[in-house]
Amino acid sequence: MPRLSQVSAADAPEHIQRMYNFLFGDRDPVAEPGTETGTPGNWWTVFALVPDCFDHAVEGFRFYRSPRRELDPKLRELGQTRAGYARGSQFVFSQHCKSMRSLGFSEEQIRAVPHWQAADCFDELQRLVLAYTDCLVLDGGRTPDGLFDALKVHLSDREILELTYTTTLYEMHATICRALKLEFDDVPERIVEVPAPDKAGAVDFMRSVDD
Repeated sequence: MPRLSQVSAADAPEHIQRMYNFLFGDRDPVAEPGTETGTPGNWWTVFALVPDCFDHAVEGFRFYRSPRRELDPKLRELGQTRAGYARGSQFVFSQHCKSMRSLGFSEEQIRAVPHWQAADCFDELQRLVLAYTDCLVLDGGRTPDGLFDALKVHLSDREILELTYTTTLYEMHATICRALKLEFDDVPERIVEVPAPDKAGAVDFMRSVDD
């Protein structure tokens, strides 16, 4: 379950009710969760706690899908999918794999997003986008001049700004989903102590290196 409460259809503002109806039909998404794509749908019901936050997020979706965008949608989705993987969000990664497929990426390319550095199924520009995404997500925006200059050979300044904005937007969504345990990111913490056998007690397991 999400770490925050959810807003039922009856308690949601009218404009959010309309979005619920589009996504969930006549069901109350809190009492009967689930979307057509197989997600629980609790991203929407949790964001509805703060209606203007909900609206702001939805406007972000409209922004990157607008016909005014100059960036190739395939490059946008490639960055978003890699951002989900790099930030460790099962939800963002899984959903955008589907978006990549709808835009014509091959199954080989979708499978290769996690190990793109060792894959030969991406062209030069796609590899630059993947490398830039890693700079944005894994290096906190620190990007070598050589990589940025190579990106500018292929993309205009406007396209690079759109790529930067939408990629980091989805890094944010990935982080939020993990923190609040939304959608497919409602998983147990994997990094925990693994108990030793009972007889080991509180032994210093590194004592042998002192000899």
